[in-house]
Amino acid sequence: MFPLPSPFPPLNAHCMRSLDDIREEYEFLDGDERYRLLIELGRELDAMPDALKTDATKVRGCSASVWVYPMAQDDGTLHFLADSNAAITKGIVSLVIAAVQDKPASMVAETDIAAALESFDLKNQLSSNRTQGVPNMIALIRETAARYAQA
Repeated sequence: MFPLPSPFPPLNAHCMRSLDDIREEYEFLDGDERYRLLIELGRELDAMPDALKTDATKVRGCSASVWVYPMAQDDGTLHFLADSNAAITKGIVSLVIAAVQDKPASMVAETDIAAALESFDLKNQLSSNRTQGVPNMIALIRETAARYAQA
């Protein structure tokens, strides 16, 4: 008998909340509670090994250090590992990743991540230095996905 693929993610991977689920919760919270939610989301990211936190995976233009590492899966989807040295920034990273996690590379390349995040109103919720690197992170993710989609 042949082994069947596991319906469960690898032991070191977490099932990430959907952006819609996060948005539903976020909309009912006030400012301080939103910060707590962002911190919680950052803690829920899959652990990123320190060996992957290199200059090549670092996102430029962020006030905090942010790293994003895409992994192409056998089914053509991309699974992202990401981390930051700042708790709230890591939560923002988690929001960005939630918009594209485990989707086909071609879909990630075409996703308007900024539009998907508009309802979170991050620019008015957070200081500008916390959100200044978001466009660079989005560009890195979409450009990387486009390269994978063409391969």
